[in-house]
Formats: sequence, structure tokens, C-alpha cells
Amino acid sequence: MLFKKVRNIAKKNENRNMKFAQDSQDEGYVITAYGDNTVSVNGKVFEHSLILANTEFSENWGLAAIEQLAADHIEQVLSFDPELIIIGTGDKLVFPPVEIYSAIIKRGIGVDFMDTHAACRTYNILMGEGRGVVAGLIL
Repeated sequence: MLFKKVRNIAKKNENRNMKFAQDSQDEGYVITAYGDNTVSVNGKVFEHSLILANTEFSENWGLAAIEQLAADHIEQVLSFDPELIIIGTGDKLVFPPVEIYSAIIKRGIGVDFMDTHAACRTYNILMGEGRGVVAGLIL
């Protein structure tokens, strides 16, 4: 019976935006909330793809879907000098052809692809640990 109640509550809440609590936003660029086709960075809502790191932020990444990802988009991410790259691929996890992101591999930088919601959560965790993470988020 308890499982059924929990499942019903989860279904009821599945379309709501996820918000994060943050003690201080003075520490850099933090994802404070995300939802369907939106991400909030330090409280400001964005409805287009973006790149962010602890101390740098690009408000317009210039692509609307993972299928549009090209080598110049990867170069934009690499210009942030990352230790690790997370690419949020939109609603679903999609792996692009390796040729598109081979520049990351050649530089010995870690890269991970995941859906954008997972990328938001992972970015905050890694950034909070002081890692040199850069997230490219496709919305």
C-alpha cells in the first residue's frame, strides 16, 4: 500500500521543475533549478543551450539538439580549459559520433554524455568538489 502511495506522489510531481538549495552562490556558476527546456544558473532562467564552468559562462551555445553538435561546438567547450567535460544531450541520452568529440579525447580530457537533467545534477556535485568541470547543456 505504501509503495502505491509513493508511486502516485511521484507521478503527481514528475512534471514539476527540480530546484536545488545552495548555501552560497558566491562560489561561482551554480545550477539552481532545471525543468523541461529550462536551466536556472544562479537564479536566472535560460531557455537555450549554454556552457558553464565555475568561473566562466557562455549564455548561448548555438545548438538546439545533439544532432547539431559539431567540432566547433566542442572547441567552444575546450576554450574553458576543462579538467572534465559533461555534455547534457537534451531529454534523452544520445551519443554523438566519436569523430565530433575526438579533440577532447586527443587532449586527454574526460568526457561524459548524459541527459541534460543528469548533467545538471552531476555538474553541481563536481563543481562543489572543486573539480575543473565544464558542462555543455543542450536545451
